Amino acid sequence: MATTIRELEPKLVWQIFDEITKIPRCSKKEEKIRNFLIEWAKKHNIEVKTDKAGNVLMKKPATPGYENRVPVVLQSHMDMVCEKNSDVPHNFDTDPIKVKIEDGWVTAEGTTLGADDGIGMAAQMAILIDDSVKHGPIEALFTVDEETGLTGAFNLEEGFFEGKILLNLDSEDEGEIFIGCAGGLDTVAQFNFHTKPALQSHQALEIKISGLKGGHSGDDINKNRGNAIKILNRYLWTMNKKYGIELYKFEGGNLRNAIPREAYAVFTVPHKHKEEARADFNKFIADIENEIKIVEPDIKLELGSHELPEYVIDENTKDRLLNAIYGLPNGVIAMSKRMPGLVETSTNLASIKYIDENTIEVTTSQRSEINSAKYDIANAIEAVFTLAGAKVEHGGEYPGWTPNPDSTVLKIAENSYKKLFGKMPVVRSIHAGLECGLFLEKYPYLDMISFGPTLKDVHSPDERIEIETVKKFYDLLKDVIENIPEA
Repeated sequence: MATTIRELEPKLVWQIFDEITKIPRCSKKEEKIRNFLIEWAKKHNIEVKTDKAGNVLMKKPATPGYENRVPVVLQSHMDMVCEKNSDVPHNFDTDPIKVKIEDGWVTAEGTTLGADDGIGMAAQMAILIDDSVKHGPIEALFTVDEETGLTGAFNLEEGFFEGKILLNLDSEDEGEIFIGCAGGLDTVAQFNFHTKPALQSHQALEIKISGLKGGHSGDDINKNRGNAIKILNRYLWTMNKKYGIELYKFEGGNLRNAIPREAYAVFTVPHKHKEEARADFNKFIADIENEIKIVEPDIKLELGSHELPEYVIDENTKDRLLNAIYGLPNGVIAMSKRMPGLVETSTNLASIKYIDENTIEVTTSQRSEINSAKYDIANAIEAVFTLAGAKVEHGGEYPGWTPNPDSTVLKIAENSYKKLFGKMPVVRSIHAGLECGLFLEKYPYLDMISFGPTLKDVHSPDERIEIETVKKFYDLLKDVIENIPEA
């Protein structure tokens, strides 16, 4: 039995992935991984170049006799979501990911693993040095900042690559081939507040929520997982209505494309009601556990005393903020009418943060396979925030990828899968965002599919990759490449 990931099969893929996990590569901080890619290409005598956005492209000539095959682009993104449990002392800017093997899966110790999309990168790189693969002209594209803005795909230079077929290696369900994805949009609200002295007649309390699964706001949005901000706000709103609390701090979540796992708040309650507030909290715990314990067995809610702060948020802003968050739609808005079982439209309350001493920012993200529905839910979010007197802006928009069921490379991949594994793959769209829609805007002739091994709980510290599916993923990738037709 393998004790390190370098011993796993296929060894070439896992050994490269092991190297990748040692390199810091949070979104918008890709300098180290980009330098690694460039040096790796030079070490293996592979042609490499970059564009102004920081994307990296490697090129490998065709195997002799395969020069007339249609050129293929293998594509993944080099950044990763950097999330960790609050009690884990990990510095994503300097520390390697601590990887472990556990019950048939590879995971990390209290942090995201970065298999999204490090395993796609590793597979690309393995193809480039795997002499057993027969192939036509190959280009390997590594994009930057996919997770927080699709910056690399947005700013990809026209003519940067020459391929006519693109294999996106950023999917997370082995046995499924994706031919479409949702488009997305962010809606961000800012609440400007002033402060006032905290009332000496109040008792300060701190409430924390942790232990939630979190996950990808596209892939996991239909799993009814708890949203830490929503849950915590529910208690604060109730206490405010009953006792007239004052609010000092309210923060939670981190990234727009992750369901928030943790949140905390510091508030004050009149001394005469502090024991009632604690009793209400115990009842609140019982209610929440009754509602979501099956989905969130590790949820942890804590209420404790806190030193009385010098100041609190003004009452008007406090009320508007708590009402807005309570009123926000969150989760699945509609299921697809075109593809049963697929989420059509969703929205995620992603984070609440203080961006300066007088401004609270609430970030949400909307997704839909239908453009008009995406705008509709974004407008609904805007309307709630507007009613609450917040400043609202939309940004981070990216297009969806319209499915092409007549795709040539799809047929090749289906035949390869059936030949290798004795059954047909599932072909569908994905509710998560992929870079493919942006590639089509600049390269409208591209024939594309997306596939990968099985990953679970990405964008959370529970992220893991199923070991046995990596070999199937790599075998499928090799077979598809070998069966690309002549131009």
